[in-house]
Amino acid sequence: MARDRISYGATDPSLSDRLLYPHVFRTVQSSHTHNMVIIELLKYFGWTWVGILVSDDDAGENELQILTKYMRENGICAAFTIKLTEENSLQRYIQRMKNSRDPMSPSYYFTDQGEALHPYKIINWIFIKEARSEDIKMTAVGNFTPWAVSGEKLYINPQSITWRHSQEIPVSRCSDPCLPGSRKKPGETIHICCYDCAPCSEGEISNITDADNCIQCESDEWPNEERDRCLPKVIEFISYQNDPMASVFSCLSLFGCLVTSSIFTIFISYRDTPIVKANNRNLSYLLLVSIFLSFLSVFLFLGRPSDVTCRLRETSFGVFFSVAVSSLLAKTVMVCVAFKSTKPGSPWRRWLSVKLPYTIVLLCSSIQVVLCVIWLSISPPFQDLDTQSSPGKIIIQCNEGSDICFYSMLGYMGLLAAGSFLLAFMVRTLPDSFNEAKYITFSMLLFCSVWISMIPAYLSTRGKYMVAVEIFAVMASSAGLLGCVFFPKCFTILFRYEMNTKIDLLRK
Repeated sequence: MARDRISYGATDPSLSDRLLYPHVFRTVQSSHTHNMVIIELLKYFGWTWVGILVSDDDAGENELQILTKYMRENGICAAFTIKLTEENSLQRYIQRMKNSRDPMSPSYYFTDQGEALHPYKIINWIFIKEARSEDIKMTAVGNFTPWAVSGEKLYINPQSITWRHSQEIPVSRCSDPCLPGSRKKPGETIHICCYDCAPCSEGEISNITDADNCIQCESDEWPNEERDRCLPKVIEFISYQNDPMASVFSCLSLFGCLVTSSIFTIFISYRDTPIVKANNRNLSYLLLVSIFLSFLSVFLFLGRPSDVTCRLRETSFGVFFSVAVSSLLAKTVMVCVAFKSTKPGSPWRRWLSVKLPYTIVLLCSSIQVVLCVIWLSISPPFQDLDTQSSPGKIIIQCNEGSDICFYSMLGYMGLLAAGSFLLAFMVRTLPDSFNEAKYITFSMLLFCSVWISMIPAYLSTRGKYMVAVEIFAVMASSAGLLGCVFFPKCFTILFRYEMNTKIDLLRK
């Protein structure tokens, strides 16, 4: 029968293997425990660049391997290693240190590895130099209790420590610590304790000293200037509360609506005069209503976008402008038909009916309406949160849904404008009283210029400035139609009223 054996000095860690040595017990702890106490002490003082003194024998080599293993696991490096021998001198201090290792109290129990647990004293060694000798004063400054809960095993009283040169804790590091907002970057040496500090990359933070890696902020957060904490991103859209652009665009839109309403009132008041009746006054009313709605649609672009406003804003101005341009196309066609029908027996006389302009407007506008209905049915615009385009911002914007449908709507509107421009340009010199073709030519030229320049500007901007470009295009083209087509007529009605008579028309 095997007998249990108790050792009073064996520290070889291999004796902890219960399969090989099931009956061996010892009243001292293995080298693993000793070195763990040393590691905790180094971590307490923040020392990562230390020297190691061991005996030049097998036991010393074994302890060196165990200690360096623990040091690597805790980010502590050995600046040098000295192996001590008997000859070594430090032997329109080491011996004295070993002899002074004294447990605080007797063992309490044996562990599963057959080791007796006992606490350790932390001794402060004070070297006192006298005239012919050197003495050592030892003061207990703390203790290590292996069976205590994690975080409470090591206790140090820093006020009772006497340092060699000053009362400040000595610094034993290979590199300066990396402050929060930066991370450790491997240096040129093989020691992990020797490193450089690199600032955290864009969108990342570190909130501890000597961080190995930076932390990525959440998609709705962004680092502060120091990059040591994440802050909520700024939400960006054209807001009524704190954005001057919203106030400017609102005032301009209301002013455009007011001017359009005033012109509409003038045309209603002078509806029986030749200049208003020329080229179908009902088309002029329809054109003014569509321009008014275009100015009013600007408010769909302001404020925080939603799915409803996104769908209305992208389709409304397309339909409104299609009605406006179709009305101008119908006016231009009526000028051409009126001139052709003046010749006796001309077949163009049968086209001089009230149905022709309305048919043109209805047909051309219906195509745009169908395109918008298909767009809303297949892939409608929706509210989108853009967290990538602009650092530190969450851009609340409207996503067009289907780019093909969006550019098809713009393309058809441009096709109508181009057709109206070409036809108006060809008939601008026809001898007709109150011929609107030359004014329509200028209005379509301005209209096409605005929207052609808008597309590259729209694609090259982000966030609320993209919306601002779209608003500017809507307001500029609406103002262009209103100014080029109706301002000359209003000037004649209000200030050259003698020209707005039937007698003057017959004389011409």
